[in-house]
Amino acid sequence: MFSDSPLQLSRSLLAVLGTRLFLYHEDRIPSDCAVVVASNHRSFLDAPLLMAALGHSIHMACHHYMGQVPVMRELVTQWGAFPLAEPQQRQQAFFQQATNLLEQSRWVGVFPEGTQPMVSVTRPDRLCKFHRGFAHLALRAPVRNLAVLPVALASIEETVSSTIPLRVLRLFDPSEPLFAQPGSHPMVFYRRVAVLVGHPYWITPKQRELYQGKQARAIVSEVTATCQDEITKLLHQAL
Repeated sequence: MFSDSPLQLSRSLLAVLGTRLFLYHEDRIPSDCAVVVASNHRSFLDAPLLMAALGHSIHMACHHYMGQVPVMRELVTQWGAFPLAEPQQRQQAFFQQATNLLEQSRWVGVFPEGTQPMVSVTRPDRLCKFHRGFAHLALRAPVRNLAVLPVALASIEETVSSTIPLRVLRLFDPSEPLFAQPGSHPMVFYRRVAVLVGHPYWITPKQRELYQGKQARAIVSEVTATCQDEITKLLHQAL
């Protein structure tokens, strides 16, 4: 099995594929702290791109089925990812795994759009509604120095091909309703892609105080909306 770090593997993969990466706002990348990276998501190359661009290994939360398919399971875990658990244990397991990593000052990556943009061909400048799990994670993790970093991946030139039928993936994850639809899983290969780093959203003690009772919903919505708006703005700048 591979012995290189996820960061080295990511750089090697992009080099082999000939993907050209253009990084903007590099000065916004935090250092010496735990980070939750939130990004838009259209391609299997998104995780390697984030690592290569940000210069850091990132533990990505990935779809449950990736932990069920032989060979793929070994590949994604070698890349530092952790597949989500079954629906009944998913939320608790995600928070536990991600929090443990953040407490070690590791970086955790989340694609808040979920599965939808991965199973249908979408425009590079379009975002699906963000799920709020990453905001809950950032606010509840007992880490003093933590930033949420919104990052936009803006495809400039790409090719798209069809791969495995979605209903085959349902054999590995019957709980995913998107795998019940006809058609094949698209595979997006970036030829040229811009990676735009947003302003870090630093989690303060005051915000953690607000993450209680009736106030919790409002602060979670604020973190989620701020990151989605930042990525939307960056995509429009690039495209």
